[in-house]
Amino acid sequence: MAKLTKPELPEHLRIRYNELKGKIAQRLKDFQNCPKELYFYELCFCLCTPQSKAKLAFLVEQILIEKNYLIKPFGLAPLLGNKEHYIRFHNQKAGYIRLARDNYGDIEKIILSKMNNYEKRNLLSETVKGMGMKEASHFLRNIGFRGLAILDRHILKHLMYCGVYDEIPKPTSKKVYLEIEQKFIEFSKSVGIPIDELDLLFWSYETGEILK
Repeated sequence: MAKLTKPELPEHLRIRYNELKGKIAQRLKDFQNCPKELYFYELCFCLCTPQSKAKLAFLVEQILIEKNYLIKPFGLAPLLGNKEHYIRFHNQKAGYIRLARDNYGDIEKIILSKMNNYEKRNLLSETVKGMGMKEASHFLRNIGFRGLAILDRHILKHLMYCGVYDEIPKPTSKKVYLEIEQKFIEFSKSVGIPIDELDLLFWSYETGEILK
């Protein structure tokens, strides 16, 4: 594990946060208002994102919604492999989405259960093929569940930039993921910004937009 240093939010990020605070709050509100009938498609989006661009995964998600894939399934590999919205490892991810569709009744029970957010994430990461801790956190955040760290490369890099670590941490196991998440939560409390807002702040700084 990387050595800790004194954490702080750089001034340029503090300024950017103040500029984007309203938009960030609205985006989080949008997530909380996600209709239940779109939960499955947010799951598909998150299964597509590892090592692929979020914009392309979003395009795939929109096509799946338009074609009503949950009710009318079709072959996914050609869609995910299309150069206009290419998803890396598209054959493998097509398989993950098919399995998620086949088992969506059980997945939905987890989502709608009375378990807390951490318990839901843990169970989703263990039962949904292709979904690790990061993807499960991302999925739950996108349908309105807050307080979970999405430890993608943008977040990990900024944890180093902000002095939480002196090198980019690597969530190589579930145990390490949870340790990094706890440090992220502690940092968010120290700077007075919830981790969900910091996530979108860091992501927008890297990509120039607030997507999801």
